[in-house]
Amino acid sequence: MAQKQSGRVLWKGMQIPLLLIILMLAIFITDRSLGLSLNRFGLIPLEPIGLLGIITAPLLHGDFNHLWSNAVPLLVLGTGLFILYRPIALKVLILSWLITGLWTWFFARGEAVHIGSSGVVYALAAYHLTGALVRRRYDLAAFALIVVFFYGSMIWGFFPDFFPERNISWESHLMGAVTGIILALLFRHEGPEDNIIRTKELSDEDSNLPWDEYELEGKKKRAVNPVNTTHKGAVTYTYTLKNNDSENSQEEN
Repeated sequence: MAQKQSGRVLWKGMQIPLLLIILMLAIFITDRSLGLSLNRFGLIPLEPIGLLGIITAPLLHGDFNHLWSNAVPLLVLGTGLFILYRPIALKVLILSWLITGLWTWFFARGEAVHIGSSGVVYALAAYHLTGALVRRRYDLAAFALIVVFFYGSMIWGFFPDFFPERNISWESHLMGAVTGIILALLFRHEGPEDNIIRTKELSDEDSNLPWDEYELEGKKKRAVNPVNTTHKGAVTYTYTLKNNDSENSQEEN
């Protein structure tokens, strides 16, 4: 029964990230099959026409490897978001998408067309890591460690000089990470409870029990076996290829 319940929770958490990935794949296949050159609808910084790319750029990818490199972490991080932060998950995803795109449009290099969903991936990864730090929950900390273990190499996505043969949209990576951190701090009191440590009021006679003191909703309590989940996290690089047939170079992120 518990296994069945876990399966339902996992499936519900996967639905929206999976739909996004299916949409990305459908757009990619349609574009390649019909030769529509949809990548021209990517994000073009500081150009009014490029504002459309805030919405469309994460759905566009240069080739299948580019799509796959973004789809897998988007599925993992998105599923984690909708399971662990269910009450606010959709809001966090939409804001991550829009704010990352807006800041990339404003701050990125203007001579390139930016495409790909890794800016959103970086936002979600940063959100998970920051959320685990500020909320001090076992489950959030465990998932954050998974993020670090599997996607820790994303940190190199901030340094395009490490991949001189590729046009990496490091701006969207950076803007995504900043967006994720800010959203995690803004919504730190929304969604799941801030602390899952079991607490009980202790009298002086209970002083033989291991305890620590901390503030919870303005009332000082003593926590039995309190959690200490401080850790450092970094998030994997995603890359982009240059399309020589395009008038502008395309930054895949």
